[in-house]
Amino acid sequence: MRVPNKQIIFGLIIIIVNIFAAIFAPLIATHSIDEMDFSYIFAKPGEGGHVLGTDDYGRDIFSRIIYGSRISLMVGVIAVGIGSLIGTLLGVVSGFFGGFLDALIMRFTDALLSFPYVLLAIAMMAVLGPGLFNAMLAIGIVMVPSFSRVVRSSVINVKNEEFILAARSMGASNLWIIFHHVLPNIVPTLIIYSSLNFAGAVISEATLSFLGLGIQPPTPSWGSMLSEAKNYLQTAPHMAIFPGLAILVTCLGFNLLGDGLRDTLDPRLKT
Repeated sequence: MRVPNKQIIFGLIIIIVNIFAAIFAPLIATHSIDEMDFSYIFAKPGEGGHVLGTDDYGRDIFSRIIYGSRISLMVGVIAVGIGSLIGTLLGVVSGFFGGFLDALIMRFTDALLSFPYVLLAIAMMAVLGPGLFNAMLAIGIVMVPSFSRVVRSSVINVKNEEFILAARSMGASNLWIIFHHVLPNIVPTLIIYSSLNFAGAVISEATLSFLGLGIQPPTPSWGSMLSEAKNYLQTAPHMAIFPGLAILVTCLGFNLLGDGLRDTLDPRLKT
């Protein structure tokens, strides 16, 4: 019996804990996210029944982090979904048909990739306006070029295999080959790349919220919590430490999962 990859196990444990916290946030949170306890402003962890302390408004940091996990996971799922769907479509068309379409799509992705990832997301948010939906849309669109590149490379490798030539010789149409032979063979690559990009989506959402372009108050977001904490790093460092740890651990979980899946599913890495 094959022993599961340890990275996958650790990554899944972290992700499952995050999902559990997001689903059962009302049961886990010890306080309301908007409840202000003015007698315990800047309370240290453990004071006044506040597990991780309070912020500058006396709001419970633990409860806000728990509810913030909902935002991060939602943005990750939607943004990666948008990026993977559009990127896969462009990558398959570019890699399978080649020619003028390939050149056109790749020049488009080159133009987008010439901009720094975060800067492009900020520019899109400046056009779309702040908000949860716009943040998910902007992050998803920014992911499209990288997904299309990865998918195109995989499709080019697959379409030259002998089973593709055999399907053509039997009269199979391009659509049949794409949906029954090409896409099933690039699914492992998509799964690995999506799990790795999930961490990027979480960081991007935190960055946009930190700059005031993402989730708007009073909805708790790990990025907005860091933004509020930056003015109190010396007097109340716990305001920044715990949201930062939440981002760190979540991204670590998805990176471990992605690396473990790559080691397991990529035959070139097997010894």
